[in-house]
Amino acid sequence: MSMTLYHGEPNGPSFTVLAVLFEKGLQANLVHIGLAEGERHELPCAQQYEVAMSVEGEGPVLVVDGEAMADSVFIACYLDDVGPGAPLRPANPYGRWETMTWCRQMIERTAPAAAFLGCHAHPPKANPAMLAKIGSADLRLRWEMIGAGVFADDKLADSRAKVTAAVEKLETRLAGRNWLMGEFTIADLESYAWLAGMVQVVPESFTSKKLCMAWMERVKGRSAVRKALALARVADPAAYWAPGPEINRWG
Repeated sequence: MSMTLYHGEPNGPSFTVLAVLFEKGLQANLVHIGLAEGERHELPCAQQYEVAMSVEGEGPVLVVDGEAMADSVFIACYLDDVGPGAPLRPANPYGRWETMTWCRQMIERTAPAAAFLGCHAHPPKANPAMLAKIGSADLRLRWEMIGAGVFADDKLADSRAKVTAAVEKLETRLAGRNWLMGEFTIADLESYAWLAGMVQVVPESFTSKKLCMAWMERVKGRSAVRKALALARVADPAAYWAPGPEINRWG
């Protein structure tokens, strides 16, 4: 099996996939791309529908035997299924449902908010030639608005509220347990991926959240996570952001 992972800095969706790859003990050809510079749209597989229309925004791409896959949670599930390491989803049906439900809330509510706030605090830069290559009109529009410095106050406030809600939910969930699902799962990695960079952007959301902060330290302490973070090419990968999923129109 030939496996190539095109990834950005170990933050957001790239962090999730890198950490799962290492947790599972898989080998892949790792190719760094500048997601905040729009380099994903230069890939040979960029125009494949699954990549061009990825709802995740600027995320990693896994190519296995010529087939391209996008969207970090689903890539993570694929790696979990094919890798020899310990399972990263519960074996029982309810546990799997619960894990994927948690991940869905992360990718549909927290991820758009975190990416919006991250791009506001640390704006990425895309050149006009790159913008013309973006297959998704929604993603192109997000790039254009970020480039123009358009960050509506109501969306900033809503995004901060969604990050705060996610942290509060996590704090409640961690009472009496070390990991979100009881055992370590993809839910822990996906949650850390989007929330770690928010500590410096929305610090008030983490005030007095002792369980959450201790959980973050446990995640950072895992060998696979240390290996993923060691791939950073910038001083602070948590401050490296690119446009994420479209902000949920339904609140």
